[in-house]
Amino acid sequence: MNFLAHLYLAGDNPESIIGNFIADHVKGSAIDTYSQGIIKGIRFHRSVDEFTDNNDIVNEAVVRLRPDFRKYAGVVLDMYYDHFLANAWDEYSNEELIDFTRRMYRVIKSSHHLLPARSKYILPYMMADNWLVNYKYFDGLHKALSGISRRTKFESNLESAVENLKGDYDYYKESFNQFFPQLIEFSRT
Repeated sequence: MNFLAHLYLAGDNPESIIGNFIADHVKGSAIDTYSQGIIKGIRFHRSVDEFTDNNDIVNEAVVRLRPDFRKYAGVVLDMYYDHFLANAWDEYSNEELIDFTRRMYRVIKSSHHLLPARSKYILPYMMADNWLVNYKYFDGLHKALSGISRRTKFESNLESAVENLKGDYDYYKESFNQFFPQLIEFSRT
């Protein structure tokens, strides 16, 4: 899952939100420098990733994406799923998406001093382009994927991922609709 889903699943606890936001940028023993609440958020994020990576619905979709995006197929699917979550937001939350994103940015900014360098680097871009809301739109999704493409070590083809999504939209939407309730159930246990 990508930023929107991770922050949604993090709940309302600020430390959990921070932990979920920074989890991919905390390496090795650096985890021990954080409070127990943030550590719990990091570990929760990682358990969500592990559940996702081992899910049959997700794996089927990743296999479908692999010919076009090779090792980045999982990244593409994460972004697709955030797109579908943003578009179905009202089904999952009583809070408006714009209000949720403002709250997330506020919480994360208030703990800026705790963020790893990579998280500090992306946060201004994330906020300026309002990634969490703009995943909803093809243009916003394309912009986010193109940004990732510029930072990949290997050829990724990510700039064509939105066209791929448009061409097989119903399949990926159904994949999300089947998987996300399972992920919510997992996150509650």
